[in-house]
Amino acid sequence: MTNKQDIPRLVLFPQTAEADEKGHLVIGGCDCVALAGEFGTPLYVFDETDLRSRCAEFKTEFTQRYPDTTVCYSAKAFSTRAMLQLVKEEGLDLDVVSGGELEIARSVDFPMKSVHFPGNNKSVEELETAVQYGIGHIVVDNLHELDMLIKIAGKKTVNILLRLSPGIDAHTHAFTTTGIVDSKFGLTRSTWDEAVATALAAPNLNVDGLHFHIGSGIFETEPYEKSIDVMLEYASVIKQQHNFETRVISIGGGFGVQYTLDETAPPVSTWAGVIADKITGRCRALKLTPPRLIIEPGRAIAARAGVALYRVGVIKDIPGIRRYVCVDGGMGDNIRQPMYGAELEALVANKATAKDTDKVTIAGRYCESGDVLIKEISLPAVATDDILAIAGSGAYCVPLQSNYNASCRPAIVFVRDGKARLVRRRETLQDIIRNDLI
Repeated sequence: MTNKQDIPRLVLFPQTAEADEKGHLVIGGCDCVALAGEFGTPLYVFDETDLRSRCAEFKTEFTQRYPDTTVCYSAKAFSTRAMLQLVKEEGLDLDVVSGGELEIARSVDFPMKSVHFPGNNKSVEELETAVQYGIGHIVVDNLHELDMLIKIAGKKTVNILLRLSPGIDAHTHAFTTTGIVDSKFGLTRSTWDEAVATALAAPNLNVDGLHFHIGSGIFETEPYEKSIDVMLEYASVIKQQHNFETRVISIGGGFGVQYTLDETAPPVSTWAGVIADKITGRCRALKLTPPRLIIEPGRAIAARAGVALYRVGVIKDIPGIRRYVCVDGGMGDNIRQPMYGAELEALVANKATAKDTDKVTIAGRYCESGDVLIKEISLPAVATDDILAIAGSGAYCVPLQSNYNASCRPAIVFVRDGKARLVRRRETLQDIIRNDLI
């Protein structure tokens, strides 16, 4: 087997990734070329060992520095039943942002007391269901929702967190920034006092504390530190004005992931150390009882564990300009590059040990000029029927998939110890048209 020192890009693939004696990419002990042959392409492959180890790493690194920490997997990153079952087995809580994700959780008997529900525009039906199920927290996003929930809760007591927008720029992509003043998410500073007073006065609401989320794909610790400062200083104000002790502070997720060789993300231990020290220090200074901490990693657990496999079809040379390598998937199953310019890396799965010789663009099969997965990458000489493996495809690719151009969404397999387990079958054309009426 070939290790990661011999193939630098392997560090961007799942933890078990290696190349075998044939030069094939192997994940979880399974030959990716063989997987493509058995299950077809496009195919999403998830390394179960990688997923479980990242769940455990977040729990270990945070609880050893701040014992009263709850790690809450953010389902929107990747929310198949198999994934939520794995999260349950690893002892994490769950963050859902829709009634659909809540029902997937119910389908695997996820403990409802360990489910938390943020979101900026929850429907009456979603709130009614969340109240009926008795979930851990409804994260109230705005005054309208607060009024709705008071009416819906009736005689039941509902646990809530108030989502405050801290007005902090997380220095990430505009599409994934959520904590600034001009955002659809969260209570703006001008409404904090009204929201707190209303929630505390409601006999059917149990206000546990405060929540914020500043964005996704964050590589700096400073935005978290500033946001924690804002939240705890306001918690001190609430204590003085209402004699209310903030029992929970939820700081969201958004921890950055390394997708390319020229970027690095802080390790989990760094996030944990900085966040724990900040909360402990500020609580001491403000004379607050240290609250329970909730963190919500999603991307940071799933992204690196997933790989998208494609089969190469047309190769188009434009002399002096570009070589297009076209694959049998694209923006319909992996829209992150067209959507917000995500940069990705790849290997030719059947030539993983070969030297890079050609600069190419990886294009998809969809009828859009913007259907490009990787704008420019150096790879070995690529031929039709080669299998291309794109790293970092575990988060958001699957949830954002569509049936554009009447395409069928790919199958998904979990791999571990040399065995592959089908966890979502490939869609068929019958699946696509079954809800259509003439």
